[in-house]
Amino acid sequence: MNSLQNSSEDGVKVLIVDDEPSIRDLLTRHLRFEGFRTHAVGNGHDAVDAAEKGEPDIILLDVMLPDMSGFSVTKKIRSMGITAPVLFLTARDETEDKITGLTVGGDDYVTKPFSLAEIVARIQAILRRTKAAESNDAILEVGEVRINNDAHEVYANGTLVDLSPTEYNLLHFLMSNPNQVLKKEQILNHVWDYDFGGNTAIVESYVSYLRRKLDLLTTEPVIITKRGVGYMYRSTKKA
Repeated sequence: MNSLQNSSEDGVKVLIVDDEPSIRDLLTRHLRFEGFRTHAVGNGHDAVDAAEKGEPDIILLDVMLPDMSGFSVTKKIRSMGITAPVLFLTARDETEDKITGLTVGGDDYVTKPFSLAEIVARIQAILRRTKAAESNDAILEVGEVRINNDAHEVYANGTLVDLSPTEYNLLHFLMSNPNQVLKKEQILNHVWDYDFGGNTAIVESYVSYLRRKLDLLTTEPVIITKRGVGYMYRSTKKA
């Protein structure tokens, strides 16, 4: 099945990308049953095209595709300004691969073989995070960084910063608690809704990626490491 399947006019649109027809069909049928709309494709180039034209709410993306990797697909769509959350489907349960996926602009991952219930739970968790961020006050400004929740945009000293949905949620959480040390476990629980089995390397990698973007535009680093504890968003102005 590769056409848009609509079981609810107002349902969330899910783009499924996997080169195995059996997996595409299984996910399509189950997600339709859960009330989602689906569109399924089998390679990276079709995924990029579908992401651009179909405007999905979330993308389920296999890492190993025949023409280009899921990581490359994510980089491509992010460079095109497509901000739909990406949930990676990966056969490799290696931390390095997971971190790579998240730092290229992905939002979460599920290791194959996966349960259909887990896929639905992860989709719902990602959508809750996105909705929660968008439901906050229109403007959040702390020091030199400003978040416009209505437009889903971030500015550092007036310059637009290109962030993935999870980078955006991470920054929003840090800025909502300025000058407070947040433990890595707290960040895992709030930004990802679960603890990755205690693997705080995910947080470390994401914070590092976020810093690279912000430090180029701020007069001094705004995300501070409290060694052995966690991270703090430092504001030189009253929050």
